[in-house]
Amino acid sequence: MSLFDDDFYSPKVPKRRKREWLKRAKVPRRQWQRLKQPFSSTRGMTIVLVAITAVISSLLTLTIVQLWAEPSGPVQASADPYERIVEAADKVSPTVVSIVNKQKDASDTLATPEEAALGSGIIFKQENGKAYIITNEHVVQGADLLEVVLADGQRKNAEVVGKDKITDIAVLSIGDAGITEVAVMGDSSKLRRGETVIAIGNPLGFGDSLTAGIISYTNRKIPVSLNQDGVYDWEQLVIQTDAAINEGNSGGALVDLSGRVIGINTMKVATTGVEGLGFAIPANEVMLIVDELVAQGKIIRPYLGVYTIDLENPYAPITEEQREDLELPDSVEHGVIVLEATGPAETGGLKLNDVIVRLDDTDVASTLALRKYLYEEKKVGQQLEIVFYRDGKKMSATVMLVDKPES
Repeated sequence: MSLFDDDFYSPKVPKRRKREWLKRAKVPRRQWQRLKQPFSSTRGMTIVLVAITAVISSLLTLTIVQLWAEPSGPVQASADPYERIVEAADKVSPTVVSIVNKQKDASDTLATPEEAALGSGIIFKQENGKAYIITNEHVVQGADLLEVVLADGQRKNAEVVGKDKITDIAVLSIGDAGITEVAVMGDSSKLRRGETVIAIGNPLGFGDSLTAGIISYTNRKIPVSLNQDGVYDWEQLVIQTDAAINEGNSGGALVDLSGRVIGINTMKVATTGVEGLGFAIPANEVMLIVDELVAQGKIIRPYLGVYTIDLENPYAPITEEQREDLELPDSVEHGVIVLEATGPAETGGLKLNDVIVRLDDTDVASTLALRKYLYEEKKVGQQLEIVFYRDGKKMSATVMLVDKPES
């Protein structure tokens, strides 16, 4: 299941090694003749030296083999790299679940299993008789009933603990009867390009499916449209992988060869002629969100209350006639047009067709820039100065940011 319906736009020259020629040391003739002569008194010493050298060589070889085979994580390293994939899969598979999202139709009838949307999840915590599951927000979106299918076939009804659309993360809870293992979360900041990884999930309903690949990029930023209106208004930090990720893999595990979850599979590029472009949210980013969702039930972010479009947007450009209606000075080339104002924005006096160009001392060229400034630089309870144009006149307003009301 892809995160959103929009499509994302879609040398090392080896150094020459300088040869260093070793000069042979010349042995004086007299010394060479002396070395040729057999001295019986040195035979015993020679045998001892050979024996000692053999013992030392054996010990060094054993030490090197032990160091090479030392495990780097929870899974014992195997001499066969393919066996390590098997071992990692065996470790994490019991913690990966399938999620069935059942929604009611117009006649208030719950969808059948064949009609339900599918996704994946990871059991990451057990506490007070409950097991907690990480998945994507879009996997649980609009659900009237959520059902979790464990790796052994058990089916349990699930409750939403908290979810966040911005980061596409959700946490569910189920009764922990019969659950014996939880996933080990890895450190995604230590990932390297080219590392072998595996993806486990429920693609197209084929539960507990495994694919393998490498990490193609460790910290890719890709644009997303939160409102699915074709306007990119947020950026998602992701791990790029060529491990196959298909519909239903969303919320499943991206795992390293030590059996640690280093990402949550979330989306892929599904365009003709494109292969091997899958993305996962890094585990470190996921856990920051998960901890707050478990504690608060939501992510608390400052709320301004504007729905906007960009003044200059190549994907959704305004017409010349629309620009003339705004009566903007020719010097104003960038900003965001207010289409709707609620909450603090409405209280502060913003109206339809106002063009926001600055927040505090930061110029705003797009909806993405506006959102990033709010979420990364401001907090609930702080004041925000908004500079905007209305009917060609430059104006300003100061508003108090609040927590976003429940929708």
